[in-house]
Amino acid sequence: MELISNYPWYYTLLCLIVGFVFSILLYFRDKQNAERSKILLYSLTAFRFLTISVLCLLLLDIFIKRLINEVEKPVIIIAQDNSESLVSNKDSLEIKRSYTKEIQTLISSLKENFDVKTYLFDSESKPSETLDFKGKETDISKVFNDIENNYSNKNIGAIILASDGIYNKGKNPIYDIKKLNTPIYSIALGDTTVLKDVWIQAVNHNQIAYLGNTFPVEVILNATDLKNEEVTISISHKGKTIQSKNESITSENFSNTFQFMINADNPGVQTYQVNVTIPKNDKNKFNNSFSFIVDVIDNREKILILANAPHPDISTIEQSIASLQTYEVEIALAAEFSKPLKPYALIILHQTTLLPTRLTNEIKTNNQSVLCIGNDVMNPITGVNIKRANDSRKNDVEAVYRKDFTLFTISAELQNFLKDLPAVKCNFINTVSGSTVNSLLTQKIGLVETDYPLLYFTEINSTKLGAFVGDGLWRWRMRDYVEHENHFLFNELISKTVQYLSVKADKSFFRVHTKKIINENEPIEFNAEVYNQSYELTTEPEVQLQLKDENGKTYDYIFTKKQNMYYLPIGRFSAGEYSYEARVKYGEKLFVKSGIITVKEIVSEKINTVANHQLLYQIANESGGQLVYRNQLQQLASIIKSNQNITSITYSHKQLTDLIQLKWIFFIILFLLSIEWFLRKYNGKV
Repeated sequence: MELISNYPWYYTLLCLIVGFVFSILLYFRDKQNAERSKILLYSLTAFRFLTISVLCLLLLDIFIKRLINEVEKPVIIIAQDNSESLVSNKDSLEIKRSYTKEIQTLISSLKENFDVKTYLFDSESKPSETLDFKGKETDISKVFNDIENNYSNKNIGAIILASDGIYNKGKNPIYDIKKLNTPIYSIALGDTTVLKDVWIQAVNHNQIAYLGNTFPVEVILNATDLKNEEVTISISHKGKTIQSKNESITSENFSNTFQFMINADNPGVQTYQVNVTIPKNDKNKFNNSFSFIVDVIDNREKILILANAPHPDISTIEQSIASLQTYEVEIALAAEFSKPLKPYALIILHQTTLLPTRLTNEIKTNNQSVLCIGNDVMNPITGVNIKRANDSRKNDVEAVYRKDFTLFTISAELQNFLKDLPAVKCNFINTVSGSTVNSLLTQKIGLVETDYPLLYFTEINSTKLGAFVGDGLWRWRMRDYVEHENHFLFNELISKTVQYLSVKADKSFFRVHTKKIINENEPIEFNAEVYNQSYELTTEPEVQLQLKDENGKTYDYIFTKKQNMYYLPIGRFSAGEYSYEARVKYGEKLFVKSGIITVKEIVSEKINTVANHQLLYQIANESGGQLVYRNQLQQLASIIKSNQNITSITYSHKQLTDLIQLKWIFFIILFLLSIEWFLRKYNGKV
């Protein structure tokens, strides 16, 4: 322990002198004290001297420097599988009744020597000990990643993974164990017996189709120990079989893929079912059918790209928009285009410095959204006057994301990626004037971040307009592929831009937003907005919602007011179709919004119920742990305790404590004053 002060040493001496002088003057200046006992007088003087000196020392910002040793016990993390597959076998009742007690006994035994944390996982993971085995999907890698994020700086002694080894979401957990750098002890649950079974492994399909078109459906069929059996794979819609194929199982471990082309004849959310006929000796009948949902849209918005000349940026934009599937893209030269512009939701002008007068007038007459791309944007159309330098020089400009941009949001991954994008060519800019500019990206020239817009948006007479004032978007798309081997982030930038500009403004006074299709393991959430006559958001009235299931049962809710909007989380619902009606009365008017939500059933845990103990062994072996079976569960605590590498860690760190913060100083001062007062009182001094 060491005392440290911000003042020179002689200030401490001065404090002692002050205490000495004050106590001497108090008790030796009065001549009446000469008649009192010398022992009493010296004692009172000493008590007052100590009290005054300590009080003065507290004013000097004196710190106590101490070396603190803290012992951190090893953390044992139990990651328990909570998915349905654990109770899909013949021992499901035994798992529910006995296993939960056995794992609690293990936890109690480990708590004697370790700091035990328990995680339950299915498609997500959470700290909990309450098992219900209702998880619809299993992602083992997710729980490993969560442990790494939450305990990276902790003394993790070991991880206990209790699972059947079946995962149907996320990546192979083998790739995550090296990052944990800790032994993993696997508890092998479930049944590894291979059954006679034919099952639909997966159904691949489009999420969206367009009315009148056909869309592909890919069915992956597997079978084990059913060689020479004949099966029929069929797809039905509204109880009617629309396509089917016959197949002979030719091997003991059979797998084949079947292609179907389905007609999108009905608009809206459509439910289709894939079925495979069940052989007599098929032991698992829950995985012989699979339902999937497709949202059939009755129209696809058209986007027109008008160019001055061929350019790689045009192909780049066209490919990104086409990936959305909700748009139909048409490319033409501006000088040769003769069709009317009315059918197009968005017009993209590329380097069109001299747009024909007919097209310019038609754009203004139709109040159509326009996105201008290139060094020379159409200032009369965008309403923004960007005055360039008189020469033809260009800057190499990098993109800077504007955090104050509010028209729409982009992902954190895209925000980070924007910092690494290669430079594009831009004209030298002198001034920016005209309509209000809302920039998503601004220009960085060399090391200088400017306010000059690179990708900006504006609005004239309720018409959305945008412009990218650079040349070289194709470089951004290539960089995305080089770094990520895909174009997802670049496509996000283009898609968010196109969606914002092409979506027509909703002028209704009451709006309700929710997902049309949702999985049964996801919570249903609603957002609502109410506007007054000036189109200002308000939360004055109460918004009600009624949800009705397929059997006619109704659920009534009231929205919660959240800032200037409304929010309603109603939790998870079982698979099926639900209709909703939201109501709000504002003034004398009643506004009503209705819709349908389809909750998709998740059958991943029913497809494969054969435990994968080989994966659990591999996880334990490669991490330095051990695989144990359920009948060895009570030995696991002893195995972990005997591991000499799992030990407590002592951390030493220096701690500075202000002297005035020590409570015992107060009690010392109180004690000195109390003794002095008592002696004075007892001897008639007070």
